[in-house]
This record gives sequence, C-alpha cells and structure tokens, in this order.
Amino acid sequence: MFDGRFRGPIERAVRPVGVALKRIGVSADHLTVLGILFAAGASVAIARGYQQIGLVLVILAGLPDMLDGAVAKVTNSASQRGAFFDSVVDRLTDSLLFCGVAWHFASTESAHMALLPMVVMGVSSLISYQRAKAESLGLSAKGGLMERAERIILLCVGLLFDVLLLPVMWIMLVLTVITAVQRFVVVWRQAEVSAVTLARKEGRQVRRMSRHSARASRRQLSVHSRQRRRERHG
Repeated sequence: MFDGRFRGPIERAVRPVGVALKRIGVSADHLTVLGILFAAGASVAIARGYQQIGLVLVILAGLPDMLDGAVAKVTNSASQRGAFFDSVVDRLTDSLLFCGVAWHFASTESAHMALLPMVVMGVSSLISYQRAKAESLGLSAKGGLMERAERIILLCVGLLFDVLLLPVMWIMLVLTVITAVQRFVVVWRQAEVSAVTLARKEGRQVRRMSRHSARASRRQLSVHSRQRRRERHG
C-alpha cells in the first residue's frame, strides 16, 4: 500500500542524495550490503532485549534500501542482477529481524510464543512468492494491507514501546494473512480472465483457419472445374 503510493515521491526526494553518494564512489550494492549489516545488528539487539537500539538499527537498515535504487538510477547501473540482489536481501533482512523477535519472545514470553514471528515471516514469504509467481505468468499481484513497508513500520512501533511488541506481532499476523488472501484472489481473477481471453484467441484462430481452408477448397474446386471445361471443349 505505502510502496505503491509513496515510492515515486520518495525516489524523487532521495535522488539528490543518490547523486552525492555517486560522487564519493558509493554503489547500490554497497548500500545493500550495509543494510544487511544494520539488520543483523538490529536482530541481535532485539534478541538481547535492547528494543530501542534495535529500533534505531531497523531504521538505519531501511535507509540503504531507499537509497540503493536512487544510486542505481543516477549511475545508470540498474539491472536485473541488482533487482534480484535487492529482492533477496529484502527477504534476508526480514528473516533476521523476525528471528531476533522470536529469540526475544523465547526469552521473555514462552517457547511457544516464539513461533508467532516465525509464522509472520512464513506468511510474508508467501506474499512475496505470490507476486513473483504472478509476474512470471504475466500477471500482477501488487498491493494489499500489509506489504513489506507496512510490516517494517508496524515493527518499529512495537520496538518503540516494549509492551506493544507482542500485540503488534498479532496484528501483523492477521493483516499479513489478509494480504495473502487478497493477493490470491487478485491473481485468481486475473488468471480466470486470462484463460477466457486465451480461449477466445484460440477460437478466433480456429475460425480464421477454417475460413482459410474453405477459401482454399473453393479455389481448388474452381481450378478443377475450369480444367474439366477445357477438357470437354478440347
């Protein structure tokens, strides 16, 4: 939701920063790796119970994620490799953060409660897979109540106030499941329309071939008829 509405304005706003980073030799890949390091630090801080430090590191991990695209565009280095690397790192970052929360819950709540952030991570991965699979089929699966940006923002709220982290994770789970269902329905409807469209195209192609065959048959009969008349007159 936030990603679709605010990505364009954010990219325009950080473009000057991308230009400045280009001048000092910082590449998009450098920023992506820096984001991994911040995320790993945030995971450890959250696991050890230092939630406010974890919050700062989560924010710092998000900054390179915003800036790497700007740097890639400024340096004309945007590529399929970079997009793939960035997407994989996003999944890795999410895994690190949720593992930190799971460790914290195992230490402060219960072993069973540690499963909550792991389930959120699993459903989040399903959402990402839905989009990737849909796009590989020529469909679209963007949008939903709880995309990655919303998950990070909600996690930051939970880290800001210690007592809210557990309820925030439950809210995140519910909204993430709803998002997964939303994307499934969107892709399902698109695929249904695509199947109908494909059937119509095949039907039109069959009709064209039938008309072509009929015209060819008529031409062949006409040729045979002229040949017979010539033979009779001859």
